[in-house]
Amino acid sequence: MSFDCKHCGFNNNEVQFAGVISEKGSVYTCTIDDKQDLDRQLVKSETASIKIKEIDLEIPATTKRGHLTTVEGIISSIVEDLSADQPVRKEMDEINYEKIEVIIQKLKSYLENKEPFTIIVDDPAGNSYIESLCVTTSDPKLHVRHYFRTRDMDISLGLTVPDDQQDSTQTTDDGDNDVPEVMIFPENCSHCNAPSETKMHVLNIPHFKEVIIMATTCDVCGYKSNEVKSGGCISPLGKKITLKIEDLDDMSRDILKSETCGLSIPEAELELTSGTLGGRFTTVEGLLKQIHDELEEKVPFINGDSVNNERKVVFQKFMDKLNSVISGEVLPVTLILDDPLDNSYLQNPYAPDPDPNMTIEHYERTWEQNEFLGLNDIVLDNYNESNNENNENDESNSNSPNDVL
Repeated sequence: MSFDCKHCGFNNNEVQFAGVISEKGSVYTCTIDDKQDLDRQLVKSETASIKIKEIDLEIPATTKRGHLTTVEGIISSIVEDLSADQPVRKEMDEINYEKIEVIIQKLKSYLENKEPFTIIVDDPAGNSYIESLCVTTSDPKLHVRHYFRTRDMDISLGLTVPDDQQDSTQTTDDGDNDVPEVMIFPENCSHCNAPSETKMHVLNIPHFKEVIIMATTCDVCGYKSNEVKSGGCISPLGKKITLKIEDLDDMSRDILKSETCGLSIPEAELELTSGTLGGRFTTVEGLLKQIHDELEEKVPFINGDSVNNERKVVFQKFMDKLNSVISGEVLPVTLILDDPLDNSYLQNPYAPDPDPNMTIEHYERTWEQNEFLGLNDIVLDNYNESNNENNENDESNSNSPNDVL
C-alpha cells in the first residue's frame, strides 16, 4: 500500500503479507560496504526486528510497520526518527541527546559509504527478505539462517493459544509394545490456524542410521508438510556424497537431506547452503522439484514492476536449466551433498557393494563449522565433576548474605 499527498508532500508505504506464515523463522545477515549493497531491496514485515550490529542498535518489531524499501531507505528512516525529537531532547536531557547524536552521525557515515556495517533482519514469521545480488549462486555478503520458533513466538504470532498444553501428547501403541510407534502432537495449522496434528515416527534406514520423521496434515485447508531429523549422536566427521546422475533411474533414488546439508549441481549452476528447505526425505527428482517450486514461488524481486530485466533473464535461464535436469534432457550431471554432521543419506542400489557412480568422502570439520553448529562449547570431558562443582557453587551463592538481605 502506498500513500502520497500532493498538497503537503507527505508519502508513506506499508507492506502486509498476504500469504501464509512460514514454517520457520528466518534471520538475514548482510554486510554492507558499497553503494550497490545500500541499493539492495529489503522487505521488512510487521513481525521483523532490525539490528545494526556495529553500534548495537535494534529496532523492535512493534515500532515500525511492514516496509518495502532498500537498505539505504531503512537507515535513512532510522536517522529521521532519531533526529525528530533531538531539539527537545537537547533541552530536557542533554546526556541522552549527545549519545543519540553519536549514533546519528554513525548512521550518516554508513549512508556515505565511509565504513562498512552489518544489518540483521530477524523475522519469526519468515516473511522478511534482503535481496541477493547473486541470482544462481550464494551471495558471499548475505547469510540466511532458518530456525524453529519458540512457544512465545508462536503466541505472539497468534499460532498458539497461551492456555494450550504444548506438552500433551497422544500415542498409538502397537500391541503389547511399551514404546509407542507413532506419537501424535496436537497443534494449530501454520496456514489457516485450524487445529491439526503432527505425527512423529522413528525410522531405521538400512545401511545408515535412525532418523525421526515428522509429518503435519491439516484436514481443513489440506496443507501438508514433512521434516526429517537425525535420531542418533553427532558424528565425529562430516560427509560429502558425490553422485553422477546418468539416467532417470538415478533420479528415483531415495535421498535424505538433513537441515545441515548443502547441495549443489555444478552443471545447472545450482548451489544450496545448509538450512535451505530444512530436512527432507524424498527422491532425487522430488527434491529437485521442491527446489524448483520454492524458487518459483518464494524468490522476490523476480516478477512484477520492480524486477530488473537483466536479472530476470538470468534467473529464467537458470530455471530452464533446472527443468532440463529434472526432465532428464541434460544428463549426465553431478549431484553433491555436503553435510558436516553426516546426517544425510543417498540410496545405494548396489548395497552392501560400492556404487560405481557414487563416491563418499569423510572429512574433519573446521573450527568455523563447529562454531556455526554450536559444537565448540559442548563439554564432554569430566562432565559430572564440572556439573557437581557448578551445583556446589550455586548452593553457596544461594546462602550468601546478599540473598538473605
